Amino acid sequence: MKILIVDDEEISLSSVRRLLQWRGIRDVKTCDSGKDAVRILMEEDFDIVLLDLLMPEVDGIQVLETVKPHRPSTEIIILTAVHDIPTTVKAIRLGAYDYLVKPVDNDLLFLTIERAYERRNLLLGLSASTRASDLEIPPAFSAIITGSPLMKALISYAQVMARGGVPVLITGESGTGKELMARAIHEAGPSPAGPFIAVNVCAIPASMFESHFFGHVKGAFTGAESVHRGYFEQAHGGTLFLDEIGELPLALQAKFLRVIEEKSFTPLGATKPIHVDVRFVSASNSDLDRACREGRFRLDLLCRMRSARIHIPPLRERREDIPLLAGAFLRQAAERHHRDVRGFSPEAMDLLCGAQYPGNVRELAQAVESAVLLADSIVILPRHLGIAAPAPSLSARRLSTLKENDDEHVMYIFTQTGADRKKTARILGITVRQLQRKLSALRTDSRWQALLGDL
Repeated sequence: MKILIVDDEEISLSSVRRLLQWRGIRDVKTCDSGKDAVRILMEEDFDIVLLDLLMPEVDGIQVLETVKPHRPSTEIIILTAVHDIPTTVKAIRLGAYDYLVKPVDNDLLFLTIERAYERRNLLLGLSASTRASDLEIPPAFSAIITGSPLMKALISYAQVMARGGVPVLITGESGTGKELMARAIHEAGPSPAGPFIAVNVCAIPASMFESHFFGHVKGAFTGAESVHRGYFEQAHGGTLFLDEIGELPLALQAKFLRVIEEKSFTPLGATKPIHVDVRFVSASNSDLDRACREGRFRLDLLCRMRSARIHIPPLRERREDIPLLAGAFLRQAAERHHRDVRGFSPEAMDLLCGAQYPGNVRELAQAVESAVLLADSIVILPRHLGIAAPAPSLSARRLSTLKENDDEHVMYIFTQTGADRKKTARILGITVRQLQRKLSALRTDSRWQALLGDL
């Protein structure tokens, strides 16, 4: 590990350097000015930079702005003597890994350095493996259906972070599958046999927050007729998933931070603290950085909750997953509702792939389930989807050979008749034997394999 310490105070430089060397990190270089730091970082590659914010001439923010675009894989940890939230938020948005307020606890500093170094190596490894070959989806993440290289790389990163047991923040639009990712992280983590407690923060009345999370003893308040184990205690030995963490009341955020750092809490009305071993995974579809700037969310809590951050892209940015997801949702819905529906017509799949999905994967699942219920044939047709199709025109026809056009016409009639061979043959003006030969030949076409496989 190669570290650069940037600080204009000689005492800070020497004390941090001694600490790192005492912990076994020998390759440590120091710099006492922001101007020199920019020059050094442009010439040499470092794993970690410990960067002071308040320096004369060129301050830490200027160093970060100048260097980070040229050294994206170098993790920069901000050290500041002043807890200035707007400046700290800006530093993190510019690419800083974390911030620490002086005087820094030695164990916390070394832990942050270890995590930053782990993240650097992970991202470098992911970049190389993604370029080299397709990544396999680990068993714990098998419920996430994807063929997207972006999603596979994201899952690989999530698996490594899951093993570390660090708090994870999952961001993304509504319906992208944040809870599914959270459950997978729990399964891939150090305590998969422990409980997974999912909490929708928005659904808890403001007056009941402390009782729900911390629990209470009998008689703690009016109506507390028995002991209640809060979410922290329920999640002991497992994972507490906090959906929409941005809605956590500001007054409760400081207490949350204390639980994360001390691994203990005191139930309402109790006198003795309870120690717990809980892994925190949270999710949000809102801009938490903006919430910090506006004073609605504590920056120190955000930094602790996102030791690792996973952003799930919307469905419109991974359209290659739509056929896979639609096929899986169709099979699930057909089994759940006992319907003999086996696939999609090409026109129906074109409609699905072209839709916008503001509700993302959840919206796609609902559209497919509705179509399965409405279907009056063994395949989903455009009229079953409730998605507006473009007006037909000659220019909209697909360029194809006569044989391809013939095959599509045969399958169109076949699906419209509900796979009735005699009726299909009569409409096409051919014998049932001739139709059977055509269907046998079409089994080799990937577009029709799922539909014809059981016929």
